[in-house]
Amino acid sequence: MNSTQQYAIVTGNYWAFTLTDGALRMLVLLYFYQLGYSPLELALLFLFYEFFGIVTNLFGGWLGARAGLNVTMNIGLSIQILALVMLTVPTEWLSVLYVMVAQALSGIAKDLNKMSAKSSVKALASDGDGKLYRWVAALTGSKNALKGVGFFMGALLLELFGFANAMWIMAGMLAIALAISLLKLDGSLGKSKNKPKFAQMFSHSEAINWLSAARLFLFGARDVWFVVALPVFAASVLGWSHLQIGTFMALWIIGYGIVQAASPKLVGKKQNPTARSAFWLALALGGIPLLMAYALELDPQTVVIVGLMIFGVVFALNSAVHSYLIVAYAEEDGTSKQVGFYYMANAGGRLAGTILSGYLYQNAGLEACLMASAMMIFIAGALTRRIPTSRVPNSF
Repeated sequence: MNSTQQYAIVTGNYWAFTLTDGALRMLVLLYFYQLGYSPLELALLFLFYEFFGIVTNLFGGWLGARAGLNVTMNIGLSIQILALVMLTVPTEWLSVLYVMVAQALSGIAKDLNKMSAKSSVKALASDGDGKLYRWVAALTGSKNALKGVGFFMGALLLELFGFANAMWIMAGMLAIALAISLLKLDGSLGKSKNKPKFAQMFSHSEAINWLSAARLFLFGARDVWFVVALPVFAASVLGWSHLQIGTFMALWIIGYGIVQAASPKLVGKKQNPTARSAFWLALALGGIPLLMAYALELDPQTVVIVGLMIFGVVFALNSAVHSYLIVAYAEEDGTSKQVGFYYMANAGGRLAGTILSGYLYQNAGLEACLMASAMMIFIAGALTRRIPTSRVPNSF
């Protein structure tokens, strides 16, 4: 099979996984809020999900370079099926600890799948004609659009079939994707010619280290108000129903994904983006939650809807540029080592953002979450100034 066909299989796997990942997050959040969990308890449900994402990216990048990215992708799909089946048990079994364990497996599965998909593109596309940027943007953008569909799907499945039946439906979807992947995905994809030692996971260029640090703060800035604080605020203050919350967040993620996919036309139309692009985009992004925090008391619903739409557009451009830069800076041989390290930082940011989202909202409200978001974005922008641009010379 040619590179385009292999890219289609990788993307299809990523899409199938992403639908269930988005739906599972919304199902867990809404179902346990309905059961009376506090914002901080809801955040703790995702603690292991994010923590094991950090560990998985580190080990997964090393495993992908040694065994091949088809192995890590198929393991990720299998573990997600197991995590979904675990949540089909009776309600009285669903303690906080039990759900955290199931979420830990889902976190492992998600980051194995994402690392495999992003690393595969490096092996399948060249950077000289801009194909690498276009393919990375298309993969990332379509993934986020489908994650939004997953948010809506999760809310809808909860309304129509209940929590346990929703898990069985999604496990069946993934079983089909796994069967196709086992039969069709190239076994040599992403496998390093020289088997890397685990210690090499920490040996990276200056550019990758600074870019990873910036990614940590960038995604912490998103999740500090989006993951727990926003849906709880929508339910408790704005009075929205589960389906309204799921639909709104779904539409936001879908729009976010569309902007990401279109970012080569919006940001890299004349040349590939660089670290300087990431810096200016971060400055533009940081002012949005800052303004929202000050305006929230005036008209909460309008501020949330309009502010989140603007934030989504600018954040999508930031994320797309970051996603391109890590693949561009990564080595040709054993790309998953660098990509795994980078997404380990990404998972660290999500972990910090998720816990802070529950804690800050419970103790100081949505305004505090928005202020924390602005601060983290400005730190991310400052860190991108330390990234050397010699590997990607065309800048603006």
